[in-house]
Amino acid sequence: MKVLANDGLAQSGVTALEAAGFEVLLTSVAQEQLESFINQENIDVLLVRSATTVRQELIDACPSMKIIGRGGVGMDNIDVQYARDKGVHVINTPAASSHSVAELVFAHLTGMARFLHDANRNMPLEGESNFKGLKKAYAKGVELKGKTLGVLGFGRIGQATAAVALRLGMKVVAFDPFMESATLSLDFFDGQSIALKIDTISKEEVLKQADFLTLHVPAQDGYVIGASELEIMKDGAFIANAARGGVIDEVALLAALDKGKLAGAALDVFETEPKPAVQVLMHSKVSLTPHIGAATGEAQDRIGGELATQIITLLA
Repeated sequence: MKVLANDGLAQSGVTALEAAGFEVLLTSVAQEQLESFINQENIDVLLVRSATTVRQELIDACPSMKIIGRGGVGMDNIDVQYARDKGVHVINTPAASSHSVAELVFAHLTGMARFLHDANRNMPLEGESNFKGLKKAYAKGVELKGKTLGVLGFGRIGQATAAVALRLGMKVVAFDPFMESATLSLDFFDGQSIALKIDTISKEEVLKQADFLTLHVPAQDGYVIGASELEIMKDGAFIANAARGGVIDEVALLAALDKGKLAGAALDVFETEPKPAVQVLMHSKVSLTPHIGAATGEAQDRIGGELATQIITLLA
């Protein structure tokens, strides 16, 4: 059987699949040529990340496909229910990238709290001529310890992010419409662990209490954070989105930053991906990364292994 990993696959996944007798193709096929390639090569399994879309037309046109696999969590680039109704298995790897995303969120949050995102822009330009001026400009940093992290969406990634916050000495408040509570396990290097129960509260209360707010929600029909939600938040709060583009109203976000309502925003995903708005990219109070939440070697190894295990279980 043939597996097309159109957006790449870690060697751990390739090795496991080949050992089970699968042929793995790592060719990156353009979206408009995908139907022809799948049919020509008689592909049984199509693996994608966020770059490739799998819509009804492709599913109907490629009867050889038995599995569509998403390396990661969100599957908004796949017509999941349609594929399943047609008898095609749709799989993903919801646990594999949780800690990588959580660490990226905190890279952004700690960086913004100490102006690292802006200093890294300005030091190469002004560091030699305006060192004292920049030092003064970045003199009012804040510590995360003792602050409150608000989490919207308390699934695996939200919980992993909360666990990092707890290790830093932060208070955690969370909202999830499908969950009343969650027990987090804080595991340490020597095998010890601490279990902490977090009871979820209302979205409005999270917004009111959070010094730092992080979103971990699936793609939505509308905004999760718009002008009205931003107005509820504390003055001088920070916000981070490493979930899905389009869950924050970027126009309202920039307005809140411009008037000083928010102190900073971190975006790993964007409304108009892969071409984010220039106003967002150029804003001095926005910390930016190009959708790399799961882009660590460790996460990709776990993703490859989890996909391989599921494929082998379903088809071998």
